[in-house]
Amino acid sequence: MFQFKCPHCGLRDANEFTYGGDATIAWPDLGASEQEWFDAVYQRENPRGPHREYWHHAGGCRQWVVVDRDTLTHEIHGCRAASETQK
Repeated sequence: MFQFKCPHCGLRDANEFTYGGDATIAWPDLGASEQEWFDAVYQRENPRGPHREYWHHAGGCRQWVVVDRDTLTHEIHGCRAASETQK
């Protein structure tokens, strides 16, 4: 099992976290077409290697974090508060 270094709680086991989705998606405006929303929600890459993801620390501080994780090896390259992340 891998571990995250939560910016609020320190080093924690991954089983305390819940995956929240791809943190690299640029969501369309609310007035966007149905096709634009379909593409944003369903037409995605399945990255192999370094990727940025949202995780929720459900078993701890209950804060959202952004994790830079290698999807092939599960190595964690960074973890920061989602509130500090700029789009």
